[in-house]
Amino acid sequence: MKVLFATSEAHPLAKTGGLADVSGALPAALQDVGVDARILMPGYPSALEKAENLSRVFRIDLPNHGETALLRGTFPGLGFPVYLIEHAGYYQREGLYQDKNTQDWQDNALRFGLLSQFAAWMSGPKSPVNFTPDILHCNDWQTGLAPAYLHFEEATPIPSVFTIHNIAYQGIFSPEVIAKLGLPKESFSVDGLEYYGNLSFLKAGLNYATRITTVSPNYAKEIQTEAFGMGFQGLLSARKSVLHGILNGIDTREWNPATDPHLYTPYSFENLAGKSSNKLSLQGELGMQCNAKTPLLGMVSRMAHQKGSDVVIEAAPKLLQMGAQLVVLGNGEQKLEAAWRKLANANPGQVAVFIGYDEGLAHRIEAGADMFLMPSRFEPCGLNQMYSLRYGTIPVVTRVGGLADTVIHASQENLNQGKANGFVIDHLDKNALAETINRALILFRHKLAWQKLMTNGMKKDFGWGKSAHQYLDLYREMLKVS
Repeated sequence: MKVLFATSEAHPLAKTGGLADVSGALPAALQDVGVDARILMPGYPSALEKAENLSRVFRIDLPNHGETALLRGTFPGLGFPVYLIEHAGYYQREGLYQDKNTQDWQDNALRFGLLSQFAAWMSGPKSPVNFTPDILHCNDWQTGLAPAYLHFEEATPIPSVFTIHNIAYQGIFSPEVIAKLGLPKESFSVDGLEYYGNLSFLKAGLNYATRITTVSPNYAKEIQTEAFGMGFQGLLSARKSVLHGILNGIDTREWNPATDPHLYTPYSFENLAGKSSNKLSLQGELGMQCNAKTPLLGMVSRMAHQKGSDVVIEAAPKLLQMGAQLVVLGNGEQKLEAAWRKLANANPGQVAVFIGYDEGLAHRIEAGADMFLMPSRFEPCGLNQMYSLRYGTIPVVTRVGGLADTVIHASQENLNQGKANGFVIDHLDKNALAETINRALILFRHKLAWQKLMTNGMKKDFGWGKSAHQYLDLYREMLKVS
């Protein structure tokens, strides 16, 4: 079976968030179950630098886009094929979606319209490469137009999957760009691409894909409701027969405390001593008091309303009064970045904040923290809670999306049954967060009980194997093969 996996980012070629982690790991997992999965993505500077064995296979001067080329290479370290779209005007710039001032690039419709067009082109009879996929697998709004391009082709299109990684990002643009994107006028209708007078790439994917998936079973249910559907709950409810929730996995080669090169000391659930060593080393790196008994709370996240960053800031005075230390890595909304800086400046040695992203530090926070905070208002799947569980770092999360599918609350009943692995908040506010962490700290002081929580999470398999087989079953069902 051959699958073209179209995405706007894939780790380690280019990354802004969880989409890149999924796009780098899922195609590799599909390869492991016998699928010839190949990635198509933009040729950003980092992608051109990191992809291996690159060669130019096709060049064309496209109307409304200009000179464009397609490069073929291999994915770094794994060796499966990757295709990069080379377009100096669109992709040779800093920032995948936004400029340094966090403003969306004005030409994003054309930049990702081109990605979608290439995805459809490579999936049809006029493909410029010697690879004809059986399935086109699209990811998030940046590839949402691809199923629409396939739909309006004269030839019978191949089946397509459209995966929603976060329905909050909808790719909404002025309808004036439709002509430049090469789509017919009739595509701009309520049953097509039109969304409250604008063009929505996301709606195109939801309308025209053969199957829709999202990244956790619980999120598949949530997005059919007004509370989480972000305006698309009606369309998703209408297409619920083709909507599937498949829980993301994590790259267990990249995230393994026993072999992680970013850590100070390797460890595993069979030998937890290294966990404490990583904590003390992280405290030293951050300029904090080095004390294994001081609870260290970690957070690696976009500083955004979705992620509950504001709630953690509001609860921080209570958390610090409890004697906790807090380390935060991320960037996002300027107002929240400023509030984090202010909190760190007011509490030197107890709060450490790093604006930006550092892969190595992210791994060391996962290994060194005692608890990991993910009080998201919505969370399609979430990966960090699974990283945390694998690293023996107890997640504190809200009961939404994939967080509810992966974290089992440390209620007395779940503790007695030996299946608890974290703490879950039902209704998010600063008091609920502080009260939950206070309950967690009571258990933290009981070493054996806390270690049981740690090992419950560390023994759980969150790899991509199960999810890859679920996608394989879905592909087979679409192709009616066994």
